[in-house]
Formats: sequence, C-alpha cells, structure tokens
Amino acid sequence: MSHPRSTPISTRTFSRRRFTQIAASTAAFGAFPHANVSAASAQRVYGANEKVNVAIIGCGGMGGSDAKSIFNTKMVNVVALCDVAMGTKHTAAIEEKFPDVPRFKNFRVMFDKMSNQIDACTVGVPDHSHFPIAILAMSLGKGVYVEKPLAHTFQEIELLMAAEKKYGVACQMGNQGHSGANFHQFKAWKEAGVIENIREVTANMNAGRRWHPWTFDEWQTGETMPDGIDWDTWAGTAAKHPYSNKLHPGNWRSWFEYGNGAFGDWGPHLLDTVHRFLDLGLPERVTAVVLDGRRELIFPMASTIQFDFPERGDEPACKVTWYDGVKNQPPRPADLEDGRKMETNGKTIYGDGITFKGASHGSPLRVLPGEKANDLASDLPRYETGSNHHLNFVRAVKGEEQTRSSFDISGPLSQMFCIGVIAQRLGGELVFDRETKQITNNKVANELLVGPPPRKGWEEFYKL
Repeated sequence: MSHPRSTPISTRTFSRRRFTQIAASTAAFGAFPHANVSAASAQRVYGANEKVNVAIIGCGGMGGSDAKSIFNTKMVNVVALCDVAMGTKHTAAIEEKFPDVPRFKNFRVMFDKMSNQIDACTVGVPDHSHFPIAILAMSLGKGVYVEKPLAHTFQEIELLMAAEKKYGVACQMGNQGHSGANFHQFKAWKEAGVIENIREVTANMNAGRRWHPWTFDEWQTGETMPDGIDWDTWAGTAAKHPYSNKLHPGNWRSWFEYGNGAFGDWGPHLLDTVHRFLDLGLPERVTAVVLDGRRELIFPMASTIQFDFPERGDEPACKVTWYDGVKNQPPRPADLEDGRKMETNGKTIYGDGITFKGASHGSPLRVLPGEKANDLASDLPRYETGSNHHLNFVRAVKGEEQTRSSFDISGPLSQMFCIGVIAQRLGGELVFDRETKQITNNKVANELLVGPPPRKGWEEFYKL
C-alpha cells in the first residue's frame, strides 16, 4: 500500500485537509502572489511600530539562539514557547528570559490553543522535525523561520517549496550568513564580472563531529529518560526508538534517521552563496569519492563527495567537491600564501586565472595572490550590507522586505545536500535527472529521496 511519502516527486499532487483539532478561527488563507508577504500580513496591515507576535518552537541549542536573535530585533513579541523538553535545563535559559510566556511541549497543542495569537514562528528543532512543524504553521498562515537544513529528506523540501507558493507566507531558512557580508560581496562581484567562469569549487569541514568518538553502530537503549520530556513528539514523523543521550540533546545529528550530518550542519553556511549566485540548482551526478569509517546507522568518520553540475545558461559545467573528517582536507590551492593554513571550515573557488578563498557563514571572500588578482585590486566593486537574517525575516512578515533565503532559494541548496547524504550512506555514483528529480541508476537511493513512511498518527502532515 502506498503511503504519503511514496508517490514519486515528479507526480506528487497536494490536497489540503486541515487537522480536525484546529479551531475554526484558523480557516485557510488563500494564496498570495508574493512569496515573501505572509498570509497573515495580507489580512492585517502592520503599523510602522507594530510588533510581530512570534512563537519559539525549539528553545534549546540553536533554537534558543534564534529566540534571542529574533527578540533583539525589537520588532517582535514572544507570545509562546514550545519545546519537548520544556521545564528541563535544556530550555532553562529561554524560560528565564521570557518568564510570563505560555509554555507547551507539543506544537500541535500550541497551534490549537493559540493560532489566532501568532503571526510567525521560529523552528529550531532536530532536522527530522522541521517539516511537520513548518508545514502546519504555513498552512495556518504563519511566517516561518526554519533552521538549516530546510528538512530531513529531498521530498519534504519539495513539499515545503510547494507550500511556500501555495500559502504565500514569509519563509526564511536559518543560514545566517546569507544576510552577511559574503552574500552582498558575492552578489556584487558576480554582477561586476569579477567572479565568472567558475568550473571548480571545494568546501571543507574538518572539525571533529559528535559521532567521531563513537565505536558502535546500533541503537543505544537502557537509559532512563529525564523527567518532563515528551519523547513521542520528539520522534515526530520518524521511527520512535527508546530515549538515549546519544539522540537528545544534539546528538541526533549523528544518525541518518534523524539528522543530515556535517552536510546539514555546515553545508548551508559554506556553499550558500556559491549555490545561489552560480545558479547551480541540482546536480546531475553525485559521487562518493572517499568514505572512511562507513557505518549503517551513523555518518562516516570522513567523506569526500563530488557534485557535478552541467552547463547552465552562460555558466560552464562546474564540479563541487565536499570534504569532511578531521584529516580529510582538500588540495591546497597553488596560490595560497606560504605559511598560511587552510581554514578548518572553508571554501576555495577556482575561476579563470584567479582563485577566491573564504570561510563559512558571512565571512567575505579574499582573492589569492596572482597576476590577475593584482590587476583587479583597485577595481573590486564596493558593496553595502543590510538587515541581519532575523531582522530580514521579521520585516518580510510585515511586508517590508523579501527574505534572502526563502524556500525557493534555500530548498534546492538543501536538496543538494540530501542527495549528498544518500551518497554518504550508500556509496558509489548516483545519476540524477534534474528534470524529473529522480535518481535513475539506483532504486534504493531513489527511494531515499522520499524516505520511509511516516509514523502512524503523523501521516496528515504530508497532505497539507
């Protein structure tokens, strides 16, 4: 029997059936023509000083950081806190910062009780739970700020991109550097022809990962779950395994079933501007060149994954190679200054006779020494920066700006990494049809674009 994730992506249709528990006051909004004007904003005209009511979903780790950053815009009211571990040390700092705000452990209960009081939400939870929370919020007309990577599977991202068009809400993925100096610099240099004819890019993440010390490749059981955790909601659409501190908090990123490894964690910070301004889209071939310490359930200790992109308009074919693992570094650029170390997290962009070097997030590029670099030195275009990533999102909810990492932009970037994860998991070479969005040479890999069936009771999210 088919399940909500099993329909081929290229033929998937959407039928919106709202949860029966959602109050009548949250009736469907119509689609709006601009993807960065929220449905809520379209019904409600914000005054210049009127604040946006925001719910924080995920209050520990990066979710807690998002809560502080969005509050610091001075343009929001935090009206709800939601975390499966509410009341534990994991959420203590945010609970203390917002002592009088209603608290929830289940996002469905929160929206059921408070939907008409919420304009937007942040989603800072494990990768496997991004999709159900985001698409429910979008279907209710709420703007969504979703941490990177956008979702856990290729198809979940496909559904979120379609929902962005359908519901017309303001959407932003949390790759903060996409509002930083590197964004504005890359855009200006590309438009001025400084960055052109890029045929090769390398990106590396060589810091230690959570799973590197682990010697097991099996589900950890036998631990006592701390009081107060809603473990059923934590598992969400995915399979439910017994509680383990190798899953919560933070360690979920190590497992194929819940996380997207180093790709999901650092890829959106290293390759976001390369992907966007070189118009890479989706690769036509992904190859696992190196897989060290390969395991069935947990990400490898080191991997080298090559993405091949075809010619795209005036852009030449381009090879992007990813390196993770402490000692698995890319080749040192010939133009890199003597004695200068490679970045632990960085990228190298090779053009015609010129090489650009950069780190992650919003760090600007620098031009490596060389004859062409010397010629360019006095002619590099200036650029200005604008609102930071969280402020950009809040202004988009109010209809004042466009989000810089909307899902139509951050979605294909995240999908690229999803295919990379499949290569890490299965090895070998994957041939990808950019038109049908199918892997054509490996049936198992193609099925992983969709992923396993959602857990019983969570199917409805794939029909919104």
